[in-house]
Amino acid sequence: MSTYLKEIDKLTQLRDQHAETWKGISPEYAVRMRLQNRFKSGLDIAQHTADTLRKDMADYDADSSQYTQSLGCWHGFVAQQIAIAVKRHQGSMNKKYIYLSGWMVAALRSRFGPLPDQSMHEKTSVPSLIAEIYTFLKQADAVELERLFARLDGARDKGEDTTGILQQIDNFETHVVPIIADIDAGFGNEEATYLLAKQMIEAGACAIQIENQVSEVKQCGHQAGKVTVPHEDFISKINAVRYAFLELGIENGIIVARTDSLGAGLTQKVPVSREAGDLASQYNSFLQTEEIHDVSELQENDITIHQGGKLVKPVRLDNGLYSFRDGTGLDRVVLDCVVSLRHGADLLWIETERPNVKQIAEMVNAVREQIPDAKLVYNNSPSFNWTLKFREQVYNDWQADGKDVSAYPDPAQDPQGLMNAELDETELAQEADQLIKSFQADSAREAGIFHHLITLPTYHETALGVDILSEGYFGDSGMLAYVQGVQRMEIRREMNVVKHQEMAGTTIGDHHKEYFAGENALLAGGKDNTMNQF
Repeated sequence: MSTYLKEIDKLTQLRDQHAETWKGISPEYAVRMRLQNRFKSGLDIAQHTADTLRKDMADYDADSSQYTQSLGCWHGFVAQQIAIAVKRHQGSMNKKYIYLSGWMVAALRSRFGPLPDQSMHEKTSVPSLIAEIYTFLKQADAVELERLFARLDGARDKGEDTTGILQQIDNFETHVVPIIADIDAGFGNEEATYLLAKQMIEAGACAIQIENQVSEVKQCGHQAGKVTVPHEDFISKINAVRYAFLELGIENGIIVARTDSLGAGLTQKVPVSREAGDLASQYNSFLQTEEIHDVSELQENDITIHQGGKLVKPVRLDNGLYSFRDGTGLDRVVLDCVVSLRHGADLLWIETERPNVKQIAEMVNAVREQIPDAKLVYNNSPSFNWTLKFREQVYNDWQADGKDVSAYPDPAQDPQGLMNAELDETELAQEADQLIKSFQADSAREAGIFHHLITLPTYHETALGVDILSEGYFGDSGMLAYVQGVQRMEIRREMNVVKHQEMAGTTIGDHHKEYFAGENALLAGGKDNTMNQF
């Protein structure tokens, strides 16, 4: 017997125990409502999605073609539409996630208005957005199940076989998928990080990404002025997140440790080393220093350290920060990654200045020499000019191979020349586009990237869509700009959202009214509802 029918039987027995007072209760309707609200709390979601992510990590370890993907979302509706689209076009949400970007929270969800990515936004806006996203994903479940229930009722009314529909209900795949959520640098000290992590997990987050920048001067990973913290400070925040997971019972929660050391040349602290070769000693070994041969060389308030048998003075800037030596970024990244994995992190995130498989592989392979199963979460960032960088890569590769590149602008002489639209159909541009297309599969195979995400795609997609619509609607096209560019495309792509009343809950609400009030229900649907035109 179908699981759906078994659940109806169970509730029928419960209803019969209250035969005199539950006369108006339909066991089948109650079962439907339960199925439409499978996850009763954020912690239910966090556990389910943590299990999903852990399985996907194991699948990737066995086969690197089984990498995962996500798109960054700034609103629950955007996440919902992504999930609906993926299920419609790909048939499943398997290995497809949602990313929650601190950048987009700052830019779009702060009460202060648009802010730069510097941890200036209210930290509570992060768990609030997680909860909002899962509310919309659960609503997608409810709407899709509502349609299955309507088909079931219709088949019964016609006396048709309902086996296939019951199987679809029993095997329904939820839209609720893992969120990788950005906690920035932790929004304060370890206690602050722990408290915020708890709220994020309670809202449903199974994976929390944290970076090794100084919290109060945090910068976007693709901007200058980044200041890293010593390893001991970062480990304390990794521990804080792990304790939050354990306190809430999510024992397999995922921590993504992000290092910004490749682009960060500054530190706020010179940590105290207690024995040669410890973490503080390794961190300090990258500092830019000047050897002191005589105390008379020192100026008032200069600071010195004993390092490698020598007295040296760390180079300190006017703002009190200390500089790392040029060219140490890669080695610092590798050390950061190894230390993070050995102290409780599950996945890595390395910010790079360009999307280059060889560069990423060099760092990840160096980490894997010490941690063989190290895996990366990688930002396929809109901050990269993907067209330009891959055309430059092809140009340079061709030039190194002795191939004639005289027909193309030299990027060394004309940095933007390869962006010319006239080049779009050329051999160089097409080869670059093919590399962009295969970038995720290539880097998953060659550079240990388990998860590919785009941090800000829906920020840019929204801006582009509004620009195109506004140009036509307020221009000569008028209403045709909307009809031709939006509604007609929605209809022909068979998008759920064309019935916006249904997506907002009208059909579910009407059915609930019928459950509760029977024939006395005042319904919003019916033959006069214009939604019937679609």
